[in-house]
Formats: sequence, C-alpha cells, structure tokens
Amino acid sequence: MSYTIEVYRGNQKAERHFGIYALYVMFYPQLVAGPIERPQNVIHQFNEKHDFDYQRFTDGLKLMAWGIFKKVVIADRLSLMVGEVYKYPYNYKGIPLIVSTVFFSIQIFCDFSGYSDIALGSAQVMGFKLMKNFDRPYFSKTISEFWPRWHISLSSWFRDYLYTYLGGNRVSKWRREYNLFIVFLVSGIWHCASSTFLIWGAIHGFYLVFANLMANFTNKMVNFIGIHQWPFLYKLIQILIIFCLTSFAWIFFRASKLQNATYIGSHLFTDLGEQLQQLGNKKFIQKNIFLGKGITNFAMVAVAMIVMEMVHLKQRGRSLRTSLNQSPLLVRWVLYYGIILAILFLGMYDEPAQFIYFQF
Repeated sequence: MSYTIEVYRGNQKAERHFGIYALYVMFYPQLVAGPIERPQNVIHQFNEKHDFDYQRFTDGLKLMAWGIFKKVVIADRLSLMVGEVYKYPYNYKGIPLIVSTVFFSIQIFCDFSGYSDIALGSAQVMGFKLMKNFDRPYFSKTISEFWPRWHISLSSWFRDYLYTYLGGNRVSKWRREYNLFIVFLVSGIWHCASSTFLIWGAIHGFYLVFANLMANFTNKMVNFIGIHQWPFLYKLIQILIIFCLTSFAWIFFRASKLQNATYIGSHLFTDLGEQLQQLGNKKFIQKNIFLGKGITNFAMVAVAMIVMEMVHLKQRGRSLRTSLNQSPLLVRWVLYYGIILAILFLGMYDEPAQFIYFQF
C-alpha cells in the first residue's frame, strides 16, 4: 500500500525492475512484523553497492544479540507467567491481575522491540539501513509522546496515510480530535477485527483526545500545586501515569475475549487490602507474585529487566553501541560474552513462543 500511495503521490518513481520491486516487497528482515518501510527509504539501497564494512557488520550483530536477549530471556519468561493468568483469569483477583498486567506491558515491549532490533541488525549486517521502530516508549511523559516512540513505523504510517487524509491539523479543533479518535479505532481494527482490539484502539483514542482537551486545565493544576518545581519527581509521576494507562489498555490487547478483559479490568483492585496483609506468606507470594513459576524464574527475569532499564537510561545521551565502541577492549568483550551466555543459559527454549506480532 505504501508503495502504491507514494508512487501515486509522486514521492517515488515506479520501479521498472521486477527483481528490485520483489526484493522491496519481500525483504526478509522486516517482512513479517516490520518496521513498515517506505519505498523511498529502501528501494534506492537495493541499487547501491554494499562493500563489507567490519564496524557496520559488528554493530549489526550487537543489535541482533540485544534483540534476542530481550526476546528469549525477558519476553518468553514473562510469557509463561502472564499466560497462566490470562488463560484462567477467573481464578485470580487483585495483586496477580496487577502483576500480570504490568508483566505483559514489559513482555510485549521486549517481544516486539526485540524483533525490531533483530530485523534492523540483520539488515545492517548486509549493508541496509531500516528505520528505528522503538525509542524507549515507557519513558514517555504524555500519551502524545508515547505513540511517536512505540512502533514508530506504524504510527507514522497512520499519520501520513490516514490522519493527514482526514484533514490532519488543518481542520478545526473538534474535527482534529475526531480524526485522532478515528485513527486509533482503525489501528485497533488493523491488528484484528475483534471487539477487544477495537476497544484497545478506542481507549488510546480516548486517552489522547481527553489529554488534548484537558491540556490547559492540567497545566493550571500543575502550576497551582507547584509540583513542577521538583522536575525529577514531576517527570517520574508523569512516566508512571502513562505506564499505568498504557498497561490498562494492553489488557484488551492480550485477553482472548472481551469477557476476560472486562473481568481483569474490573477486578484489578478487588480484595487488595486483604492481599497486601498476606505478603509475608510464602505460598501467597508463590501464587500471586511469582504467578506459580517459582522464585528462580522471577529472579532471572527481574535481573534481566534491571539490566535492560540500565541500558535504556544509558541510551538517553547516545547510542549504547557508540559507547561500547569507545570502551576499552576488555570491557567490550566482557559485555559481549555476558550477553551471549545470558542468551544461552537464561533464555527460554523448552517452551519457545513465537513473536507476538507474527499473528498480525
């Protein structure tokens, strides 16, 4: 679709070489789940000569290794824990529903961004550059900031081919908000024509429209309370709020049917007070915090998530690969062997799980 639209708009010349066109359509690193590339970003690369470059080759391998780490060490381990709750949601209430909701937010990020890293890395090894698809989305302070950082290629696709077509920002305020809501409804249906995905899209559309309409009031309240005088605390609160909102919406994305999603969403805080009093009980923790998978699995995935967040914090200033390339040789190889050993020994291989976005 993007090829046809870009050629129609005159932004891309029609490709007359069938082999080059077929390669663009079926370029394997990003064929199944993205990033969703535009022809003007990729087709010209198929006509260029790509000589072997050691730095580019090793940088691609590093990105692939990081993506595999996120997939098999974090996402697949979390999948076992989350799947248990979402398979039998009516057996749980309160804390385990909250834990599984948070874990799925991290799982889907590690699963999909892991795939994107593998795709970008494998393309880079061969000499091709694909667009960045994730930019630490859970560090977003607003919903409008979250979407340009989550599945960037799809978000920009809907912006250019649907939102702009509907009038974009060139219309009245209320029409603009209507356009935004329609875009998110369509994005839900794009994933799957079911009520759960439609509601998922509607929730995000509501979040964005409500935030836009309440922006002036929110700013006044922030100034009245004075919390902006503590920038770190203010940013932390914003990040936590956006993470909680997106996590709640993911319930409808993950649940197999609407009844399960509504049950989970409506029982997140059921009996929470009583459950908090049982946090010293080992059996309670095993079932409701570790979700029946044991402390070893929980500890491994917890350490892996801490490592990932440390990397994300490091990436605020510049690319981690750039920092690695400038580090001493011993430091680099210790880290390389560390991530390889983590993939080999901490990865989930007994019950392999396909990438979540392969179903779309």
